[in-house]
Amino acid sequence: MGEASYVIGIKIERDRSQRILGLSQETYINKVFERFCMKDCSPGIAPIVKCDRFSLNQCPSNDLEKKEMKNISYAFVVRSLMYAQVCTRPDISYAIGMLGKYQSNPSLEYWKAIKKVMRYVKGTRDYKLTYKRFDHLDVVGYSSSDFAGCLDSRKSTSGYVFLLAKEAISWKSAKQTLVASSTI
Repeated sequence: MGEASYVIGIKIERDRSQRILGLSQETYINKVFERFCMKDCSPGIAPIVKCDRFSLNQCPSNDLEKKEMKNISYAFVVRSLMYAQVCTRPDISYAIGMLGKYQSNPSLEYWKAIKKVMRYVKGTRDYKLTYKRFDHLDVVGYSSSDFAGCLDSRKSTSGYVFLLAKEAISWKSAKQTLVASSTI
C-alpha cells in the first residue's frame, strides 16, 4: 500500500534524512478559494486586529438587512476555514472562533471580516505544521485571554497552545462560561 501522502485533505510531507514531518492543507485551501471565487484576492497580513470588535448589535435586525445577506455563503466559508483551523492552522483559531458565533445571523460587517481572514489565509496558505526530531521532548504551554472581550456578555475569550519539540500539538480558543470580575 505504501506511505500515505494525503489523509482527509492534509498533505503529509516527509524528509527522512532531516527527520522532518510536515502537515499542510495548501491544496484544500486553494479549493476553498476557488469555491468562493476568491482565488485572485490579494493576500492580507493578519486575520484579525486588536481594534476589530464584534457584537450582536452589528447583526441584521430587520428583513431588508437579512435579505442582503441571504445569498452570501457566510456560514459555509466559516465552516471551511474551521476545518483548516482544527487540522493545521492554529493561527486562525481566535478569528474563526469570534466570527463563527454569528453564523446564524451575519451582517455585511462580518462578511467583510471573514473575507479579511480569507485574505490572510491566502497569504499564508503554504504554512504547515512541521515536526522535527529532538532529543528532548519538552512540552511547553502558552495561554492568554482577553478581559471581557465579548461586548454582548462581557465574557472573556481564552486560548491556549501546547508545543512538543517546539511545534503545536494542541490548541483551542473558546469563550469562558463565567464572567471574570478581575484579571488577577
